Amino acid sequence: MKFKAFNFHPTVAAGVLEAGYVIPTPIQTQAIPPILKGRDVMGLAQTGTGKTAAFVLPILNRLKKNNRGCPRALIMAPTRELAEQIHQDIEILGRKTRLKSVAVYGGVGINPQIQKLKRADIVVACPGRLLDHIGRRTVNFSQLEVLVIDEADQLFDMGFLPDIRRILTHLPQARQTLLFSATMPTEIRHLAKDILRKPATVQIGTTAPADTVSHALYPVAQHLKTALLLNLLGTTPIRSALVFTRTKHRAKSLGKKLATAGYRSTTLQGNLSQRKRQAALDGFRNGTFQILVATDIAARGIDVTRISHVINYDVPSTPEAYIHRIGRTGRATHSGKALTLITGDDRKMVRAIHQIIGSKIEQRTLSAFDYNTPAFIRKDSPQGQRKPYRKFSGANESRKKKASRMNNRIQA
Repeated sequence: MKFKAFNFHPTVAAGVLEAGYVIPTPIQTQAIPPILKGRDVMGLAQTGTGKTAAFVLPILNRLKKNNRGCPRALIMAPTRELAEQIHQDIEILGRKTRLKSVAVYGGVGINPQIQKLKRADIVVACPGRLLDHIGRRTVNFSQLEVLVIDEADQLFDMGFLPDIRRILTHLPQARQTLLFSATMPTEIRHLAKDILRKPATVQIGTTAPADTVSHALYPVAQHLKTALLLNLLGTTPIRSALVFTRTKHRAKSLGKKLATAGYRSTTLQGNLSQRKRQAALDGFRNGTFQILVATDIAARGIDVTRISHVINYDVPSTPEAYIHRIGRTGRATHSGKALTLITGDDRKMVRAIHQIIGSKIEQRTLSAFDYNTPAFIRKDSPQGQRKPYRKFSGANESRKKKASRMNNRIQA
C-alpha cells in the first residue's frame, strides 16, 4: 500500500511527496482511514511509529476543504519539545495547503502567540499555556472540529489531567476526538471513555522493543556510575548517544562532567529556557553535540534519526518507560544499542523489564574497570584529585559532623 491510496487533497498529497513519504507505517495504515471518515480514534503506539503523520495528514485533508482562518484543530502535547516537533511536521506536510499552525507553550513570550492565534487553523499546545490563553480570551475554539490528545499517559504522569478536563469544557461537544497513548493507565481509560464516541482502536507495537535494538546491563555501585559511563564511552564506538537520568539535577551535573571529560555533550532538562532547550536539540540533531543527557519528561518529543546508543544512566521508573527510551534508537532498518547501568536496588525493575521484552538481558562487566573503588574516592573527577575530608575518631562532635557533611557532598 502507498500513500496515494488515501486519495488526499492534491495539496496534501504534494506535501507527502515533498516529505519523501512513500509507504505508510503500520499505524498510518490503520489510523488514517477511520480518521478520514470522521471517526473518533484511540491509538496505542509508542514513540517512533509515525503516529504524528497519522493524525496530521487527515487533519490537513479535512481543514483544506473549507479554509476559514480560525482554530479548527487543537493538538495537546505534554512538552514544549513535542509541541514544537508536531508544529514543524505540520509545516512540512502542509506547506502546499496554506493552512497555518501555531505552537503554544510556556517559557516564551505570550504576545507573539496571541498574534499568531488570530490567524491559526491548527493550534498545537501544552495545557498550562493554553489555559492561560483561554483565561485571557485570546483564543476562540467555537469553530473547533478536531481535538487530538497526544502522549496521553505522559500528560497524566506530569499532572496535566485536571487541566485537560478544564480545557474540554471550553471546546464544542460536536467534534472528532483522537487520543494517542503508549500505555493505558486507569485514569487514561476513564478519560477515553468520557470523551471518545464509538472509537476505532488502533494498537501498534506497545509492548515490545524493536528487533533492531540490542540490550546490555552493566552492574555497578551507585558511586561508580559516572566513572563506568566514561569508561564505556571511551571504549565503545558511538555515533550519537541519548543518556537518560532520573532527575533534572543529575542531568545537569552529568552533562557538565562529560563536557569536562572532553565529550561534545549537552543537556535537556526542565530548568532550561526555551532558547537553550531548542539550541540543545538542534545541536544534537545536526551533530554539533554527540551526547545528549536528558530526563524522561524533557526527552518527550525528541525525534532525531540515527541515534546509535541509548544509555540508561538511571534505570527508568517503569518497564514501559524503558520501551519509550530505547525506542529512540534502532529505528527503521538501522541498528541500535541500549545500555543500562544497574545497581543492587534495581533488581525488581530489571525483572519487570525482562518480562516486558520477553527475555533476559545479558549482563556485562568491563575487564579494565576497578569495581572495588570505595565510595569516598571520586574516580570520576580528573586524576581523582579531590580527596574526602579526614574522618575524626577523637575529635569533638562538631568537627566530625563537618567532615561527614563534606564527605556526603563529595559523594553526591
